[in-house]
Amino acid sequence: MNGVFGRLAAGVLAVVLCSCAGVAPRSDDAIVKERAQARWNALVKGDFNAAYGYFSPGSRSVLSATDYASSLRRGFWKSAVVEKVECGSAQSCEVSATIEYEHMGLRTKTPLRESWIRDGSEWWYLKR
Repeated sequence: MNGVFGRLAAGVLAVVLCSCAGVAPRSDDAIVKERAQARWNALVKGDFNAAYGYFSPGSRSVLSATDYASSLRRGFWKSAVVEKVECGSAQSCEVSATIEYEHMGLRTKTPLRESWIRDGSEWWYLKR
């Protein structure tokens, strides 16, 4: 009986170790792309507090969540797709997105570029 449990424990340990070894760390551009898309998804949904949560600490120190939300128009953005991220250094990335919005009854798609910076261990949108 002891041999069965030993083999079972060794098998479980092998599965755990193999599954951990198969998880590669995500690249900076993948992390930034995911966070930038999540910020845009929040804007499209009209969740300005969630979008504000992606602002860099420096941006939040000069612009309050209330002032940010009051500067935006709910329902303006119809869609947004983060297309590309280029990280020029370990501390900064440029995001290219296409946003669709409605202005005077017409839907328009336009390219947009935005900056993201690393502060500590996290990536943040840099409001200019």
